[in-house]
Amino acid sequence: MPGPTFLRGDNVTLRPIEEEDAAFLAEAINHPEVWPTLAAVDPLSTDDEREWIESLTEDDDIHLLICADGDPVGTIGLNGVNDVWGIAELGYYVHPDAQRNGYATDAARRIVRYGFEDRRLEKVYANVYPDNHGSRSVLESVGFEREGVFREHAFVRGERIDVHRYGLLASEFDH
Repeated sequence: MPGPTFLRGDNVTLRPIEEEDAAFLAEAINHPEVWPTLAAVDPLSTDDEREWIESLTEDDDIHLLICADGDPVGTIGLNGVNDVWGIAELGYYVHPDAQRNGYATDAARRIVRYGFEDRRLEKVYANVYPDNHGSRSVLESVGFEREGVFREHAFVRGERIDVHRYGLLASEFDH
């Protein structure tokens, strides 16, 4: 039984992540097209995901399951929420079987609106690898602007790569 809807986008619903979601999360994050885009290098079991789910109440981060037609398709969150500075980092992934349907864009737009309107954030930022064109497109569609490049900041698949920083200010967000 899926959990209650917390936020509703145009094509997706966002709900709290529950223990029953662990198998989906393990399948999605271990997908060869997903984990290299997330700075993840270790395989994660369903038990690992259950432990992560249990830890979600220990900080101010917001983690939600992205659902389309009631089925999970990915996750999204606001991480490192800093109430003093009014900032948070946007993070998300969508299972490759559900990509290119606008789910990530819809979910990102909705959670960013929540961050600005309900959490009183002033800025949301995101980090993305240069060759992750899908994620860059999501961010740009929501209104994020590329703010800079962390040169050779990450180590992915045997090489040092840049990380692009995107940011969106509350005053720039077009609901």
